[in-house]
Amino acid sequence: MAETSQTEPESKPADRPPVVVKKYANRRLYNTESSAYITLDNLAEMVRNGRDFVVYDAKSSEDITRSVLTQIIVEEEGKGQNLLPTAFLRQLIGLYGGSMQGIVPNYLDQAMSAFAEQQEQVRATVQKTMSGIFPFGNLEEVGRQNVALMERTMSMFNPFPRAGQKPDDEIAALRAEVDRLQKELAAKK
Repeated sequence: MAETSQTEPESKPADRPPVVVKKYANRRLYNTESSAYITLDNLAEMVRNGRDFVVYDAKSSEDITRSVLTQIIVEEEGKGQNLLPTAFLRQLIGLYGGSMQGIVPNYLDQAMSAFAEQQEQVRATVQKTMSGIFPFGNLEEVGRQNVALMERTMSMFNPFPRAGQKPDDEIAALRAEVDRLQKELAAKK
């Protein structure tokens, strides 16, 4: 009988405690887990990877995570990756101080969670569907094959072969056929 080895389940980023980051007066961010200074871009990558973190002011020990996350959004928007429509931002600002202010954070949190869940379901469904249609089941592979097909197609319409490029046998056969047909037409005249 074969022995089964039990291994520890792979830990997910959410299973680990949040990384503690300290922000100093000179606006530098210090990752206490890696003992290194980091940037807002590093924190944005941590978010994308599902790694949780908290940011504390190094002097006052105040939790400033929300303001740092807001800074990351401002920087991302400044890079031209506009995710938040202007009308949405105006509506959000209009809700500050209003009677709905207490409800909005919970509503937005639930809406984003539902969106992320639906996005994952759509991704899984598309991948499952494509794996049934395409034997390789990988959308990236489909893209690579489409690009290769387009390049081959465009090269057929290029009357000037690139330096060092030999015409395909198929193209040579087509040219021979055109020559034969032209001679046949000329003979009938």
